Parts: sequence; C-alpha cells; structure tokens
Amino acid sequence: MKETLIMTVLGADRTGLVRSIAAIVAAHQASWQESRMARLAGQFAGILRVDCPKDQVAALAMALQQLAVEGIQIHLIQEPTPSAEDRRVWHIDVVGNDRAGIVHELTQAIAQCGGNVEELVTGLESAAMSGHPLFRASGKVSLCGTSDELPLRTAIENLSDDLSVEIH
Repeated sequence: MKETLIMTVLGADRTGLVRSIAAIVAAHQASWQESRMARLAGQFAGILRVDCPKDQVAALAMALQQLAVEGIQIHLIQEPTPSAEDRRVWHIDVVGNDRAGIVHELTQAIAQCGGNVEELVTGLESAAMSGHPLFRASGKVSLCGTSDELPLRTAIENLSDDLSVEIH
C-alpha cells in the first residue's frame, strides 16, 4: 500500500539541490509524481507529490529532514484520499495593467463564484509599445461540475476595464 505525500521545499538555490531530494525519494522506493519548482530572488521554492510505500514513510521523512543541515527546509504532509467531487477544471489567462491588490481581487472573484484555485502563476511583463508593466496570471480553476465558466469570466472582467480574460 502506498501513501501520497506532499512536500514544500525552501532553501538557498544551488546546483544539485533537486538531485539531492530526488536521490532520497528514490532511495526510499518512493515515486516522484509531479512538482512545481522555481528560483525566486536567489531562493529555491518547490512543491512536489510523491507516492511512497507505507512502510517507508517515516524513514523518508527523517531522511528529508536531514537536509536541514544544508539549509533546505522541507515540510511534509500525508495527503488523504481525495473525495470524488464532481468538478470541472477551467484554464484561465488574465492580462491587464499592474496595480496593487490585483491578485487579491482576482482570487476573491474566483472564490465568490465558488471556484477553487488549483494552480496559479503570476508575473509582470512589459507592454509591447509603452514598456508599462502588465500583470499576467495563468492557471487552473475548478468549479462544481454543473457550473459553466460565464459567471467566472464575468466576475473577473468586472474587476477592471483593462483586463483581458481567456477561459477554456
């Protein structure tokens, strides 16, 4: 029997950091299922999901905690078996002029429509002609299976006249 484990990883970015984690995961017969990783301001940040044999969970957790001496902080939780909710996942892309509070407004609009943020990547880029900073968000939002995307699109578009919203 396998257990699903979710880990967050933080530490000063360096060559071989991911390799160190992957070696420990493999040494405990765990299977690396998916991950999201990034370098942010010189720091490494990651989240990953592994499936691990039940009898290896404690040893894997202990081995990962040993990385703290190298400045790598790992938080590990066991994920319960997910419920069989009927939800549809929508891919969203939002672009508009940057301003303070835009992520808060976007996530509030999603929540008010009963949406759950499953994945979100945000960043700034320069507008083609003016060089003005543009906010871009892309990700996945789940809604109850019977919901269509129109209320979600409307709620996001109503945040500002300058937002371009694509949902598919």
